[in-house]
Amino acid sequence: MASKIRKDHKGPKTLVADKIDSVRNLGLDNHIVFSFIHLSKDQGASFQQWSEEGKLIPALERLKEYSGKKISQTDSIFTIYGDFPPKTKFRHPKNVPQDAQWARIHVDGKHVIAGHVVKNIFYVVFLDSDHSFWVTEKKHT
Repeated sequence: MASKIRKDHKGPKTLVADKIDSVRNLGLDNHIVFSFIHLSKDQGASFQQWSEEGKLIPALERLKEYSGKKISQTDSIFTIYGDFPPKTKFRHPKNVPQDAQWARIHVDGKHVIAGHVVKNIFYVVFLDSDHSFWVTEKKHT
């Protein structure tokens, strides 16, 4: 049974510091939010693969960690690159704008969540199991 919201309720209007007083204010905080609408089905790993590798839960924990931050509060684990990488094993997906600002979030040494950023939205595009989204020269080897 669904509960009804009484529109005539005249209870006290007290604001608690850790609560948002209205849904109208939810989008105003600029915290990072995540979207999976551009997730590639033909490149990178799947959720199933990451689950089998034991990386899905750490990846979700990492996303949860960053969902409480603003883009300006990110660190070396969350990097915005800009253009699509010049050296990569991935192809630029057709459903992602050409001028997208590409970024990545490290889950661990090899596992990377790659995507692009628009304002405060991180669009997850690739689950990269072997750090091949942005290929760099190995140092000190």
